[in-house]
Amino acid sequence: MRRFASGEARAFEALYRRYELRVFRYLLRHVRNPSLAEDLLQEVWFAVARDAPRYVPLGRFSAWLFTLAHHRMMDAFRASRPEVSWEALNRDDPLDSRPAPAGESPDAAVLAGEQLAVLLSALEELPAEQRDAFLLQQEGGLSVEEIASAAGCSFETAKSRLRYARTKLRERLGEIV
Repeated sequence: MRRFASGEARAFEALYRRYELRVFRYLLRHVRNPSLAEDLLQEVWFAVARDAPRYVPLGRFSAWLFTLAHHRMMDAFRASRPEVSWEALNRDDPLDSRPAPAGESPDAAVLAGEQLAVLLSALEELPAEQRDAFLLQQEGGLSVEEIASAAGCSFETAKSRLRYARTKLRERLGEIV
């Protein structure tokens, strides 16, 4: 980020390539609308470009980036509540459209798709705060402290949200498996 702030355009491209899909998935899992997630992703990267000269590396870049994404997403939620179901999302999910790894059987690919659908359904059942904390950690790679900062809550609250999310997901996924 410092290289980009000093005028090196290729540094922005490297950042974008490294984080684009992770931020997109984070947004998509929350807004459940691919075009809205894409719009928010663009807003996030415009903010990165705009704020580059003022960026102060107080922590990891990814924490700052996912905090931007979280704030853009919350602004969108405040503006209007999307009403798209997770079932509709599964059709447009970039994870579903990935080719199967070499040597993977069609049955294994179908099973992986079914497992993804079950996971998405379980995520949908989580309260918004727990889902957000879980996705910030899984998609963003953020620590509990960074999640607390991004979500504007205490460390203990973020830690509890993660613990409850994991417990509920284990219970839900354990029933199905």
